[in-house]
Amino acid sequence: MLTVQSTFSISDRIRSNDEFLSEIERQVVSYDLIGTNKKIKYFNVPASFDIETSSVQSAGLKMSLTYEWSFGINGIVTVGRTWEEYEELIENVENIFGTSENIRLVVYVHNLSYEFQFMRKIFEWDKVFSLDVRKPVYAVTKSGIEYRCSYKLSGYNLETVGKNLQKYKVEKMSGDLDYSKVRHSKTALTEKEWQYCVHDVLVVMAYIQEKIESDGDITKIPLTKTGYVRNYCRNNCFYLYKSHKRGGWKYKQYRQLMRNLTLTPDEYNQLKCAFQGGFTHANAMYSGKTLENVGSFDFTSSYPYVMISEKYPMGRGEHIQITSSEQFERCLKNYCCMFDVEFKNIESITYIEHPISLSKCQVAINRVVDNGRVVSADLLRTTITNLDWDVYKHFYHWEDAKIGNFVRYPKGYLPTDFVKSILKLYQDKTTLKGVEGKEVEYLGSKEMVNAAYGMTVTDICRDEIIYDDSSQLDWEKQKPNIEEAIEKYNKSARRFLFYPWGVWVTAYARRNLFSGIYAVGEDYVYSDTDSIKVLHPENHMDYIEEYNKIVIRKLDAAMEFHKLPKSSYKPKTIKGVEKVLGVWDNEGVYSRFKTIGAKRYLVEKDGKINLTTSGVNKGTAMPYLLKKYGDNIFDAFAEGLYIPPGYTGKNTLTYIDDEQHGVVTDYLGETAEFYTPSGIHMEPTDYTFSMSAEYIKYLLGVQTYEK
Repeated sequence: MLTVQSTFSISDRIRSNDEFLSEIERQVVSYDLIGTNKKIKYFNVPASFDIETSSVQSAGLKMSLTYEWSFGINGIVTVGRTWEEYEELIENVENIFGTSENIRLVVYVHNLSYEFQFMRKIFEWDKVFSLDVRKPVYAVTKSGIEYRCSYKLSGYNLETVGKNLQKYKVEKMSGDLDYSKVRHSKTALTEKEWQYCVHDVLVVMAYIQEKIESDGDITKIPLTKTGYVRNYCRNNCFYLYKSHKRGGWKYKQYRQLMRNLTLTPDEYNQLKCAFQGGFTHANAMYSGKTLENVGSFDFTSSYPYVMISEKYPMGRGEHIQITSSEQFERCLKNYCCMFDVEFKNIESITYIEHPISLSKCQVAINRVVDNGRVVSADLLRTTITNLDWDVYKHFYHWEDAKIGNFVRYPKGYLPTDFVKSILKLYQDKTTLKGVEGKEVEYLGSKEMVNAAYGMTVTDICRDEIIYDDSSQLDWEKQKPNIEEAIEKYNKSARRFLFYPWGVWVTAYARRNLFSGIYAVGEDYVYSDTDSIKVLHPENHMDYIEEYNKIVIRKLDAAMEFHKLPKSSYKPKTIKGVEKVLGVWDNEGVYSRFKTIGAKRYLVEKDGKINLTTSGVNKGTAMPYLLKKYGDNIFDAFAEGLYIPPGYTGKNTLTYIDDEQHGVVTDYLGETAEFYTPSGIHMEPTDYTFSMSAEYIKYLLGVQTYEK
C-alpha cells in the first residue's frame, strides 16, 4: 500500500521506522539473470530519485551545479542540498537494506541520462547499459543500487505520467519552480518550491507502485515501453497457457519456424540499406503558399493494418541471377524481393512528389533534389524492395536499370498467433477508449499497438555502448562483430521475430500512402507517414471509397487464412461505431494550411491555429507567435521566421565532463561555494525557420515554371 509522506531534512527516519522496515523486508523477490546461473534479489518497493540544477555562464565559461535532490522509497521522501548529503543517505540505505551485487534496490529516475551525468563520478559503477552515448537505460552501483529510467519505461513526460495515474493520484506541480533563476545549495526555497521537488519523486513512486501491482512484481517491469508489447507477443506466440511453460508443442512449433527464418551477414547489411521509415514531404508547388479548404485523410493504424493484411518473407532468402525481364517480373509478383539497382538518366515524371530519398542512395551523380528527395540524376544507385520498384515506376522514367544482388523470399502471412496479438491490442485500444474503470487497460493497449511495429526492426547488430569511468573518453562506441551477432540472432531461443518483416512493413505502408498521392494528383499538398493533405477533397471521395473496399477484401482474405472472425479487424467503440483497421479516415478540412517543408506546417481548423514543427514545442511557440503576429501569422510563417529562446520549449545541453568548483551568487544575492564533479549546462535555445539553398533554388525553379 503506497502512503504519501515526506520529510525535509536528512535524518535516520528510515532506520527508526520499524513498521516501514519490516514491510520492506517482506517484499523481496528473486530474478534469474538470463544466460547465467546467477539469481538476484530485488526489494519489491517503489523508489525514486530526482535533482534540481542551475546553469551559470561567466566570462564565456558554462557551469552547472546541483542545489537540491529528492529521494523517495515506498512513499517516504527525504530531501537534501548537496551531493555529500546524498552520498550519506545512500550509504545509510545500503547498510540498512544490506544491498550488494546480488541484493538490489531499484531507484527510478525520470530521464536518467540527465541525473547520471551529474552523479556518474560520485559512485562506483558495476554496469551501465545504454542504447546510445550518454543515454543510459539503467546503471548499477557496486553496492547494489540500480538506477533505472522511468521515462524510457513510460514514454511520457512527468506531467503526463501524473495525469495518467489511475490508483495513486499524485500530480506533478507545474510552474512553481522558475528555472531561469540561479540557485545554489544555500538558496532558501519556498514551501511551494519544496513541494514541487517532492512531488516529482512522489509521481514516479506512484507510477512504479501501479506497475508493480499490474505487472506482478518489480522484476517483471521491463526496461522500456516496447518491452511490454515484446513480452506480450512473445508469450502469445510461444505458450498455450498463461503459465508460460517452455517446452510445449506450441513453443517447439514456433521455434522451428524461427529456425527456418535466418539471415546471413551480407543479407542483413543489404536489408539495412533497403529499410526506409515513413515518408514525410511537401508538394514543392505549394510549399510556402497559404492554401484554403485543405482536406486531411489519415490511415487508421497504418502499420498494424499492413502487418495483418499483407504477406511477408516467410523463408530463407534465395540469391538468384536475373537473366531476363520476364524472370524479373515473375519474381516481383510471386516473392518478396530485395535488390540493388543502378538507374541511368532517371527523371521524375511528375512534379507533385519524388519518392526516392537521397539519404538512401549510395551514388547520385548530377542529381537534382527536392528537399532531400531525388528529382533526377545521371546515375543513381540504391537498394530497394519489390514494393519500392512498383512505386518508382509510377513517379519516374529512366533510360536503363541494372539489377544486382537479387534476393527473393517465399512470402506468406505473418504467424497467426502474432497476428492475433496485434488484433487484440487494436481491439482493446478501440473498445476500451472512454470506458469507465478501464483506463489502465486502454492506455496499455494504446501504447502497445503503436509499439508492435517498432520491435520488428530492432537493430540486430547495434553498436555496443561502453561506459568506463577509468578511461579518458568515459563513453565509447564499439562496433559489434556482425558474424557473431547474426549467429547469436539466428540461434536465439527467445527470438520470435524476423528482421525482414519490419523492412516490408514500412514498404507496404509507403506504397499505400503513394497510392493516395498518385490518385489525387495535382491536388496533393503534403504527406506524413500515414496521412495526406489535399485540395478539393470532395473530388477524391471515389478513390477513398474504392481504396477502403480493397482494404476490406484484403482483411477478409487474411481472416479466412487465419480462421479468425471478420469482426476482429472492425471492433466497435463504446458508442457502437465500427473502426475498421487500415481505411482512409476523413479528418475534416482546414480553413487554412501552409507548409514550408517536411514536418513544418501551420493549420487553422474550427477557428484554432496549430503549429507542427520538428524542434519546436507548439505549446510555448504558438502563444508567442499569435501575440506577435495575430491573424498575420500565416504570412509570417516563412523562411527566416525567428522564435527567441524561452518560446521554443527546447534547450541546448552542454555536457561538462571536467570537475568545476567556485563561487556563485543566486538570484537573491546570496553567495556560496559549489563543486560539481561533472554536469550539464542547460540554456533555452532559439529557432529559425530556414531552408537549404538547394531547396530554395528548386522551389524557385518549380514555382516560376508554374507561372
